[in-house]
Amino acid sequence: MSDAAAGYDVLVIGSGPGGYVAAIRAAQLGLKVGCIERESLGGICLNWGCIPTKALLRTAEVLETLHHAQEFGIKVGSVEADFPAIIARSRGIADKVSKGVAFLFKKNKIDSIAGVAKLLPRAGAWKPHQIEVSTDGAKRTLSAKHVIIATGARARSLPGIEIDGERIIEYRKAMTLPTQPKSMVVLGAGAIGVEFASFYRALGTEVTIVEFLPRLVPNEDLEISKELGRAFAKRGIKTLLDHKLTSAKPSRDKVVMTVEAKGAPGAPSRDAAEAAITIEADILLVAVGVAANTENLGLEAHGIQLDRGYIKVDTENKCGDGLWAIGDVTGRGLAHVASSEGVFVAEKIAGVHAEPVRYDAIPACTYCSPEIASLGLTEEKANAQSIPIKVGKFPFTALAKARAAGDTTGFVKVLWHAETGALVGAHLIGPAVTDLIAELTLAKTTEVNAESLVYTIHAHPTFAETIKGATEAALGHAIDL
Repeated sequence: MSDAAAGYDVLVIGSGPGGYVAAIRAAQLGLKVGCIERESLGGICLNWGCIPTKALLRTAEVLETLHHAQEFGIKVGSVEADFPAIIARSRGIADKVSKGVAFLFKKNKIDSIAGVAKLLPRAGAWKPHQIEVSTDGAKRTLSAKHVIIATGARARSLPGIEIDGERIIEYRKAMTLPTQPKSMVVLGAGAIGVEFASFYRALGTEVTIVEFLPRLVPNEDLEISKELGRAFAKRGIKTLLDHKLTSAKPSRDKVVMTVEAKGAPGAPSRDAAEAAITIEADILLVAVGVAANTENLGLEAHGIQLDRGYIKVDTENKCGDGLWAIGDVTGRGLAHVASSEGVFVAEKIAGVHAEPVRYDAIPACTYCSPEIASLGLTEEKANAQSIPIKVGKFPFTALAKARAAGDTTGFVKVLWHAETGALVGAHLIGPAVTDLIAELTLAKTTEVNAESLVYTIHAHPTFAETIKGATEAALGHAIDL
């Protein structure tokens, strides 16, 4: 069956935070738009990533608060987690958000097309693109002047570690386990790994993190990694840093793993058996990154190149004539990056002004407990680039609002250019920091500098006062330190 005659201006493949945003913005600009999705509207982020995981982490936060209720002068009885109900709440929220995307598509007159998409060879440069859509064995062909590839990414594993979906799992299964495990090993200490470690530990699961690199959240500032390590240790989360998992053998009721210490470079070699550690757990959660969804898309027929498995794009996110790619499939993670790219590409296609994405001003947030947020360069990278900086820190222990809230873990750290006063980087760990980072992102993308920020009145008492306090410290005149 062919629908090629009824062509689209834009067809979007994938309805995640990049795809659905691109579709809506293109429709707002008067283009005829369709969006092809093989699973649920909203993609991984809304159904299996950003949103349902935050629902789980909110539950963990409430549970931990109840366990400390007496510190707030509140007497409560026995408090325990209802694991199936926790999972059901998370899945229910994901379902509602997915339905919200369907509503937005209907509102903006976007065709929602269920199925698996494949680019067909093009008949000529003057011809529209042909996309084959397979749905339950039936196939049809759609045409479009422009195609936006927003197929995202999926969890990957390591050689020799086979994900079986029962004892050795990835993040999707971690959100739908039928029963709470008594013990869990998390392989990988990036954002996904530490978030799930944080959630399951709050429920009482014994958690051990195995990380190949020498620190937690290795992409963050060194001081952030150290602070998170202290906080996790206090919560009883065990960490095996600078270790590699060499084998994992599942059985009916557990996983038996072998972990080896890497050792410092140049250190005397040790016998392998002596260096190896055997650990057991109910579940092994593999959280070692993602792989782009590029298979069976028909990319080869259009000369679309891959770089380390990701679609290679130019500065305008183009990967071919009338072909565009955004989000995780290009190797640029984070939902808000995909959304920004979606708006940019839609506006480029529509021929209106398209503000380029500021890749130097992308906030990164990790929603473990304590939360982490960062922007720009770390102190190590700024020093490596010989950028003159003024560094200021403000601990939450010095903040009245944090004292009142009963959460004083962490700090705000800011790096301002010593000569221009521009923001070079910001690194936050503690309460509400995934919201606080917005102010610093605005500072990074506008003409706000250290001087103008400290003379901006921040309401008292608020968590945002830490940003002002850290900047005052950088300038040498901290009031509350």
